[in-house]
Amino acid sequence: MNTQSRATLADVARLAGVSSKTVSRVFAGAGNVSPETRERVLGAAKRLRFRPNNLARSLRRGGVSNTVAFVIGDLRNPFYFHVAAGIERELAESGLTMVLATTDDTPESEEIVVDALLAQRVRALLLIPVADDQSYLDGERQLGTPVISVDRPARNLLADSVVLQNRQGMADAVRSLTALGHRKIGFVSNPSAMYTLRERLAGYREALREVGVMDTARWERVDDDPAVSAEQAVRALLDQADPPTAIVGGNNRASAGAVRVLRDREPAVAFIGFDDFELADALGISVVAYDTMELGRTAARLALERLADPSEFTKQLEIPTRLIHRGSGEIPPPR
Repeated sequence: MNTQSRATLADVARLAGVSSKTVSRVFAGAGNVSPETRERVLGAAKRLRFRPNNLARSLRRGGVSNTVAFVIGDLRNPFYFHVAAGIERELAESGLTMVLATTDDTPESEEIVVDALLAQRVRALLLIPVADDQSYLDGERQLGTPVISVDRPARNLLADSVVLQNRQGMADAVRSLTALGHRKIGFVSNPSAMYTLRERLAGYREALREVGVMDTARWERVDDDPAVSAEQAVRALLDQADPPTAIVGGNNRASAGAVRVLRDREPAVAFIGFDDFELADALGISVVAYDTMELGRTAARLALERLADPSEFTKQLEIPTRLIHRGSGEIPPPR
């Protein structure tokens, strides 16, 4: 298929019978152009399907774009899309647009992806950190680009952040199980280095210590090997000589794997997952839930606040969690 080259500003000027400077003034919204000339220029631009490059004009003047970048991890994880939807809606109300990029949860990709976005002079950067160090962003932050850390705090960087109540949410889940009489409670998730998992694991241990259960290592299945699935981890727990009577999942993927193993288990094993997921309500799965879109909207609001007042103190905000009882987490231990 033959493609037609894009019309230039000079092409519009020739068709309209005016100078290139006049066309520039029309698209810049200058007032020193007669209505007749303006209509002629706009008509020529429409016929030629000409679009002014506002970004290029802004960058030539030393400005920035009207775009905010959001860097996520694995595209297959629906969590990221709900967060992105919240960000996009909040930015739209301020006339800004969002561009999405992914690191594929690979630490070595983070700086490469971020640098490519910053080269486009985005107004702000929202980032779900996966690398061990975000100090490479300090220079950009000092130049006035807001950097907002989402879901996990940045490391070695003074930046605004918005995270979930990870520790409290998991502790609430375990406390609901211990209130039923459970003491042998398993924990399944991965990977261990992630901030969210460390916080949830801490909440799990804290709640068990409150009822005198100090040795939790034998009930924990946390693996950094992606080849080890949640299903394998749950089976390993249940195959012990003294298996747990309840299990908590550290994230939505762990929950999906656990449900596959536990659905036909006799006697029934109580289960609560962290993160709500599709069909969890239909399957009767109790979960620690939160407003994913509000996480995104809060991150976007932090960026807008930082754009309005760069000198304001940095903020570390938490999105509350809530325990939803649907049946799987309300099974008492066998007598």
